[in-house]
Amino acid sequence: MRSRQRMFAAVMRLLLKCLRLGRRRRFKLVRQVEQLWHYGHLCLRSLLYNSFTNGDVVLDSLFEPVYWLVDHVTRWFGVVFVALVIGLTSSIVAIVYICLLPLILQTYTPAWICWHLAYGHWNLIMIVFHYYMAITTSPGHPPQAKNDLTGVSICRKCIAPKPARTHHCSICNRCVLKMDHHCPWLNNCVGHYNHRYFFSFCLFMTMGCIYCSISGWEMFRDAYAAIERMKLLEKERLQVAANQTYYQTPPPTFSFRQRAFHKSVVYLWVLCSSVALALGALTLWHAALITRGETSIERHINRKERQRLQKKGKVSIDHGTGAGWSRARCDAPLPVLQVFRNPYSYGSWDNWKVFLGVDVPRHWLTRVLLPSPHLPHGTGLSWDLPPCVMEQRAPLLAI
Repeated sequence: MRSRQRMFAAVMRLLLKCLRLGRRRRFKLVRQVEQLWHYGHLCLRSLLYNSFTNGDVVLDSLFEPVYWLVDHVTRWFGVVFVALVIGLTSSIVAIVYICLLPLILQTYTPAWICWHLAYGHWNLIMIVFHYYMAITTSPGHPPQAKNDLTGVSICRKCIAPKPARTHHCSICNRCVLKMDHHCPWLNNCVGHYNHRYFFSFCLFMTMGCIYCSISGWEMFRDAYAAIERMKLLEKERLQVAANQTYYQTPPPTFSFRQRAFHKSVVYLWVLCSSVALALGALTLWHAALITRGETSIERHINRKERQRLQKKGKVSIDHGTGAGWSRARCDAPLPVLQVFRNPYSYGSWDNWKVFLGVDVPRHWLTRVLLPSPHLPHGTGLSWDLPPCVMEQRAPLLAI
């Protein structure tokens, strides 16, 4: 009897020891997991800690895969966009020569015929020339080797000298001189050597689309009304043919040539009007940038710098002549604040002369109104005073 009691007591003690050991192990495992969690959290914070981190940095980091995808898609689809521009432009030219030109020669007066032939062909030559030059001319790239240029920085992606007004294109994966943007419709960057070709193409393409839209307005109205009559007569013909035999079916009211003619006129007017609105807005935007002597990237940089200096009270909010004397609560005059100015701007008129390469008055004809492959002022590595600028306006405050 006692042996059984001793055996039972020994079993109970062993069971209690096992329970205590399991509880200790369970608590020990929980403590190890907590320690690993805190250690991992501390390592993550130490690796990601940055005193300059804010909401914009986090948002840019989240959108970095999207930027990468857009860059690569734009790089591969550039050829498709160029083919689309050539195809659409060729279709408009073919419609004009096949459908509209015979009608113009039959119905218009000799003066209007001469006007349409002269202006239309001049505009077409300017469009083709500037688009070809824009897609085949290199925008310009800085030299990779060391040089004697002063005031240059180092590109963090190319690890090469980066002159003033030079920026890195993530699509071309190279630095571009005086970069404005990467245009997928050119499959090329818009930079120092082809900026004029790009703007001239946009300008003459807009002028050509407006010319086609205005000249073809009456034809568009007649063609649209004819298409509506076609649909109505086709519907009535089918209703009549449904009650007749095969041999009694009436012939079609409009021929294939008439249908193609009216639909081509509608296609021409709709496409030209849409392109005129979209491309016209882009042309006006770039014209405003050229007037200020800026590129698209420099406008963003100058705006940020102007806002930063305004917060510090170093420049006036007025973009004209600057702040004047003030006696609001003090008899002593306040110091005149400086005005932020673009260091590469020479004035509205001189900016256009520098951009277009107009040195003498005859260049307005030979270099602007006629196709001209002349090079822009400077090499894009340094920005000296162009010869066409009479006097340089030194900026009061420029970064």
